[in-house]
Amino acid sequence: MANYYTDIPELKYHLNNPMMERICELKERNYRDKEEFDYAPQDYADTLDSFDKVLEITGEITGEIIAPNAEGVDEEGPHCANGRVEYASGTKQNLDAMVKAGLNGMTMPRRFGGLNFPITPYTMCAEIVSAADAGFGNIWSLQDCIETLYEFGNEDQHSRFIPRICAGATMSMDLTEPDAGSDLQSVMLKATFDEKENCWRLNGVKRFITNGDADLHLVLARSEEGTKDGRGLSMFIYDKEEGGVDVRRIENKLGIHGSPTCELVYKNAKAELCGNRKLGLIKYVMALMNGARLGIAAQSVGLSQAAYNEGLAYAKERKQFGKAIIEFPAVYDMLSIMKAKLDAGRALLYQTSRYVDIYKALDDIARERKLTPEERQEQKKYEKLADAFTPLAKGMNSEYANQNAYDCIQIHGGSGFMLEYACQRIYRDARITSIYEGTTQLQTVAAIRYVTNGSYLATIRDFEAIPCSPEMEPLKARLVEMANKLGACMNIVKEAQNQELLDFVARRLMEMAADCIMAHLLIQDATRAPEMFAKSAVVYLNYVEAEVEKHSSFIHSFNADELVNYRQ
Repeated sequence: MANYYTDIPELKYHLNNPMMERICELKERNYRDKEEFDYAPQDYADTLDSFDKVLEITGEITGEIIAPNAEGVDEEGPHCANGRVEYASGTKQNLDAMVKAGLNGMTMPRRFGGLNFPITPYTMCAEIVSAADAGFGNIWSLQDCIETLYEFGNEDQHSRFIPRICAGATMSMDLTEPDAGSDLQSVMLKATFDEKENCWRLNGVKRFITNGDADLHLVLARSEEGTKDGRGLSMFIYDKEEGGVDVRRIENKLGIHGSPTCELVYKNAKAELCGNRKLGLIKYVMALMNGARLGIAAQSVGLSQAAYNEGLAYAKERKQFGKAIIEFPAVYDMLSIMKAKLDAGRALLYQTSRYVDIYKALDDIARERKLTPEERQEQKKYEKLADAFTPLAKGMNSEYANQNAYDCIQIHGGSGFMLEYACQRIYRDARITSIYEGTTQLQTVAAIRYVTNGSYLATIRDFEAIPCSPEMEPLKARLVEMANKLGACMNIVKEAQNQELLDFVARRLMEMAADCIMAHLLIQDATRAPEMFAKSAVVYLNYVEAEVEKHSSFIHSFNADELVNYRQ
């Protein structure tokens, strides 16, 4: 049977990145848990070995259980009866296997029953699972909502809720409403304090809630009567054991059929405040969404891998005109670009997750003691990088997942349009990735300030200073010219001092920056492991060089007066 970890050597390569030593040192607090927990690692090598073993177990479960169940789950889907959700039979088997293997609460401290893993190996597990069944990936990976509860909840909440997640309880984040999708400031689910019972009561409707009948929910609700903006919103914890929330229906979706997307009715549901009032949207949801966006980036990379695997296998087997279609340039061109996008997107995903790991670990240490000036500087550096890279990782990987799924079907030809081939499920599942947890357009809004303030360009210039192999030097020289074009386009738009123009070309600027960053990361990877990445580095550079030139030409020739022609 396939192992979705050991069969993809690129994953182990990213697990062994040099930054991981610092990450493990911070996360393990210099390996102090070894005195209290017999399964805690002794040192860095032991930590990596632990990651490797858990990833291998995840890959084995994915290959032997989740992947074989995927088509049945897609066909059966979850059911809704009497206000409750019942998962598809294959989903139940998947959850049972993951819980029995101890793969829940992975990032939580050992004192709560977690594995104390950094975000990076956990994100790899999310990618692995999503490569087999993206819908199940949603259900399982929503456990990372516990990160927000751990970060902002109190000790009593930690002790009551975190061990349940580590033991296998499911989670959801209840944000969206019928009239509040991307605009979460418009959330109107009402939270009122019950003086008699000394608790909060929630009333209203939530819509498009992934895994909406979960055991524990983080809920965004309006706690300040008379307010209409984000300053009146707070975050609440709802426990299904308390009752008061019914599933009105499960949405009938294009893809990710195994993941129940629910409309929820809150009827005087008992809840408790998480953190402080009024900070629900402006602080807690932002943290929650950043974690979720990294999760969708991982899901997207998993789908990209699945699309590439299906396309490659079919191209090798399918014969036309007397030979396998992979021998035709039109086909191997598509496959090479699919692989290059996969490798580039994965490099960006794990660069981002490592940035998140360092600043999150230092944040956690700061709850125990005061950070040194050097640690504080390190924390600020990586928080800024994580904030800048997260919208790129989510935006670009979700777009690449869609593109790879499209090309996978094209390689299959007419067979790809038939439901018995997995590529159509991958295609349908991929479509949501560029929509939920913030559309690509919203990722552009989050990223554009890092274009205009020069942060991305500064990072690219830092990458230019990193030595590479002689074989990669010509590619790197071309990348310098690409970065120069990005800088010139930035200057043109900034000098125009036209906000509408900036908003109009923001997607192009973001993609130019992301293209340069991912190409640099691939060159670094190809320098360290040419046998894995050298081909992709060449193919990707050729691909994005043309993309950057296309965007540059558009921005240089565009006249802001022409905007009137684009308004409908």
